[in-house]
Amino acid sequence: MAKNLSDIEIIKHSGQKAKFSIEKLKASLRKSDADEALVSEIANNVRDELYQGISTKEIYNRAFSLLKKKKKGYASKYKLKKAIYELGPTGFPFEKFVGAILFYSGYEVKTGQILQGKCVTHEVDVVAHKNGQCLVAECKFHSDEGRNCDVKVPLYIHSRYRDILNYYGDKNNGEIPNEGWVVTNTRFTEDAIKYGNCVGLHLLSWDLPKDNGIKDHIDRLGLYPVTVSTLLTQREKQFLLSRDVVLCKQLIDDHFYLDHLGISEKRKERILGEIELLCKNS
Repeated sequence: MAKNLSDIEIIKHSGQKAKFSIEKLKASLRKSDADEALVSEIANNVRDELYQGISTKEIYNRAFSLLKKKKKGYASKYKLKKAIYELGPTGFPFEKFVGAILFYSGYEVKTGQILQGKCVTHEVDVVAHKNGQCLVAECKFHSDEGRNCDVKVPLYIHSRYRDILNYYGDKNNGEIPNEGWVVTNTRFTEDAIKYGNCVGLHLLSWDLPKDNGIKDHIDRLGLYPVTVSTLLTQREKQFLLSRDVVLCKQLIDDHFYLDHLGISEKRKERILGEIELLCKNS
């Protein structure tokens, strides 16, 4: 480790360099619900192993490993953001996940719908209804953590949304969509946010809107994806996703899927215990 902590430069997912901040590391650890003593202990251990040019991914892996040794429930919450990326490689499970967020927020939800526009038809990822409100949402999933949604995304989606509105306006039949959403598992660029605000699109990302982003919805509603489990293998997670089992809540209700995977009773108890604890503490 360098003698002066302020001299340590880390490499972000984007490839950019940044100064290491132990306070940022502690803030991310607190999201796991670990107590302050454990947060400080792990942050200090990670700090003592730093070296010039270490990646944020390596810092995350070290902190995650230490949390996992202490308590798997903490580790599961800490890896939440990574678990959203594991909903890939296709964007389909992420669409189901967004639909679940809306469903548990009181909406009637349909995914993969075909809506008629004035000029052409459009395949819409999520259509949701509640109290006379009808929203259409497009989901943009990225498996690369360093990739953000730039202004081209809301520009394209807004043009599709306007075409749908123009059809309903001309025909005056059916329930007219009155809200367009763009949802991503990464972040929006500054121009994308400006454009979305200007044209009235609702943008939902990991931390946008402030205090009401994807992470906040997950914590508030207990909607943890099955990929958050530290006990399921990648193969097992992909099997569950292929059966539209996207949420831990679903696996608790439909745990017979674990039998289909040939998982032993003892291991099944451990897996269900982990995700039940996670959902109960949300």
